[in-house]
Amino acid sequence: MTTTEAGAETPDATTDAATHAAADVVTDHDRGVHGYHQQKAEHLKRLRRIEGQIRGLQRMVDEDVYCIDILTQVSASTKALQSFALQLLEEHLRHCVADAALKGGTEIDAKVEEATRAIGRLLRT
Repeated sequence: MTTTEAGAETPDATTDAATHAAADVVTDHDRGVHGYHQQKAEHLKRLRRIEGQIRGLQRMVDEDVYCIDILTQVSASTKALQSFALQLLEEHLRHCVADAALKGGTEIDAKVEEATRAIGRLLRT
């Protein structure tokens, strides 16, 4: 803010310009492009592999495989999903949260809170 001779405060031109410039920034996120977009094919391949592990578990139960062997496969499937989730979270932080930080304003707080809740859900599993 700048103060005039009469004592009235007027918006500072640099602050006002910076605020409008941040609001005018158009990013991939505005276009509906998510953080995982560039690795989409790799993610789908990974999820298909995990899906195959789950079907393998169904087969093991159907074939009356020993409990401990099934539990070993459950553990491997769980770890694979957790690894996928962590990669997706990292991409979210690098893309969506960084995008909100670039724009400024209150959107960054919302994105950080959203990511924190997601991390909390991951930790409970």
